[in-house]
Amino acid sequence: MTPMKTGLWLIQLGTPDEPSVDACKKFLYEFLMDKRVIDIPFPFRWSLVHAIVPFRARKVVHAYRSVWLPNGSPLRVYSTELEAELQKKLGSKILVRLGMMYGNPSMQKAWEDFKNADVERLIVLPLYPQYASASSGSALEKVLGLLQKEVNIPSLSFVPPFFDQEFFIEALHARAKETDLSRFDHFLFSFHGLPERQIKKSDASDAHCLLTKHCCDEAEAQLSFCYRAQSVRSANLLAKRLNISPDKMSIGFQSRLGRTPWIRPYTDEIIINLAKEGKKRIAVFEPSFVADCLETLEEIGIRGRESFLKAGGEELYLVPSLNAHSVWVNGLSSYLKKHFFVEV
Repeated sequence: MTPMKTGLWLIQLGTPDEPSVDACKKFLYEFLMDKRVIDIPFPFRWSLVHAIVPFRARKVVHAYRSVWLPNGSPLRVYSTELEAELQKKLGSKILVRLGMMYGNPSMQKAWEDFKNADVERLIVLPLYPQYASASSGSALEKVLGLLQKEVNIPSLSFVPPFFDQEFFIEALHARAKETDLSRFDHFLFSFHGLPERQIKKSDASDAHCLLTKHCCDEAEAQLSFCYRAQSVRSANLLAKRLNISPDKMSIGFQSRLGRTPWIRPYTDEIIINLAKEGKKRIAVFEPSFVADCLETLEEIGIRGRESFLKAGGEELYLVPSLNAHSVWVNGLSSYLKKHFFVEV
């Protein structure tokens, strides 16, 4: 029996094509108009986005210019490297393609490549370790939206969130051990934030989410869809692997936008408070990002470091993301072979 032609679809959030105001505007309009990202009725979303994007684009373009690499934005560069390394590791029987939800290389282009290769079996991997409707949910919706227009739809499999999988935690551990952690007073695990209303929507029971201070520490039954609980689990698993005691670690959430309440505690406030408490050297892990990007390199690596030093700290070290690290590539490819590519 002839094996089916198989594709691996890597999905990332996206990036502007260049660090210019026009390119940032285009990216922000596409990103923020996603109904899962700003989950309010269309007329209000349209008015809000068109009010804030012109101002935000001017601010964001300076941030992108501060981290832009010679061959493109960090997210695109590192995600493309991951695509290439996985292609090498998985071999010619698997066609690996990266698709950005907003920007290029687009999801449409990735799908055209799969279609032109007559792919009959498609494995979809959103590169988000923890599930959120605004990231993983939106990625899966966009895949289904593209395929529903087709006459021939390949067999589909979706890789679930991998926030607690051994290959992921081991890759984070390997990356962390590349530096001497003994010199740090404290360790901060920072995750991308979400509005509280989005977290609460994921609690189908409406009887758990954010009702107690430690709800995510007790959320065994809620791990399927609770982004905050999954983030806490990732942080605790990595801390345990690194022998970091609870009194030397903090968990925070960054990148909040607007005035609506976002999940707490806030990373920017934690950074300042740690310095004021006398912590001189801290290391920051970013387990919700598998590739370095604006949120890691600029928000934490530049602005976060400046805030820490200004408040009295001496060193803020940003642990690099997984990018195309060999342990990450090897672990992810082995996981995919075992669970999805049995014929490889």
